[in-house]
Amino acid sequence: MARQVFPGMIPDAKLKALVATWLDEDVPSFDIGGAVVGDKSEQAWLLCKADGVLSGCQFFDAVFEHVGCTVEWHAVEGKHLKPSDTESGKMHIATVKGTARNLLLGERTALNILARASGIATRARRMADIREVEGWSGIVAGTRKITPGFRLVEKHAMLVGGCDSHRMDLSSMVMLKDNHIWSTGSITEAVAKARMMAGFSTKIEVECGSVDEAREAIKAGADVVMLDNFGPDRLRDAAALLKQESPHVCIEASGGITVDTIASFMSEAVDVISTSWIHQGAPHVDFSLKIAHD
Repeated sequence: MARQVFPGMIPDAKLKALVATWLDEDVPSFDIGGAVVGDKSEQAWLLCKADGVLSGCQFFDAVFEHVGCTVEWHAVEGKHLKPSDTESGKMHIATVKGTARNLLLGERTALNILARASGIATRARRMADIREVEGWSGIVAGTRKITPGFRLVEKHAMLVGGCDSHRMDLSSMVMLKDNHIWSTGSITEAVAKARMMAGFSTKIEVECGSVDEAREAIKAGADVVMLDNFGPDRLRDAAALLKQESPHVCIEASGGITVDTIASFMSEAVDVISTSWIHQGAPHVDFSLKIAHD
């Protein structure tokens, strides 16, 4: 099921700044095509042409609001759209009104956002559905391997699809990976340094390649231990042992986990499974915007 994403989650000022940047990139100088069609009032139909979970509506709205158009939705965000069930293979899911010039000014940027967000939400839904079928009480989360400049779109889409967004950025949670440990000298020293700066309000996670490394991280004061690149059987045994020894610690599994393998990583002692499969290489959902005509 889709997770409820509350209005106002993304501040208006942040949305407007993102949209201004995206449109500035798409129209760095003249808009000759826009000048050709001019300011005639038109309405356009947003058509969904491939099955998938609808996501990115707030960003789509913000693009067209920026260029002086209005959007009326005929489908709700989070809904699994199935145009393949229709005779035409298309679904009319929104109507956009404005001048022809402005409709075309916002068209490609808005469609790109919707296609990318919906593709990620669709994959997130597949993961969330497996979690539900397996009856696992843990969390499936995306990673920070996102597209620069598109962070909010992609992280928001994970939530719409029913998964967790994990940490948003480097400032959200301290994650000490192998490079941090090697450069600092030890897990213990790295965690101690991080805690001095992070204080009590920021969690510290440590990437671990063995049970002994996880034990060192827990002893040093890590809040989360990531068991990285453990196979399903090794993960199950390690997580159970660590949970028995330190029930308060959050245990995360990560490393090459896909929709085909995630069920085998779900066990009682594992709290979080993180994966880049949700968003890296996610196929886009196909949408088009067509001006209504006779």
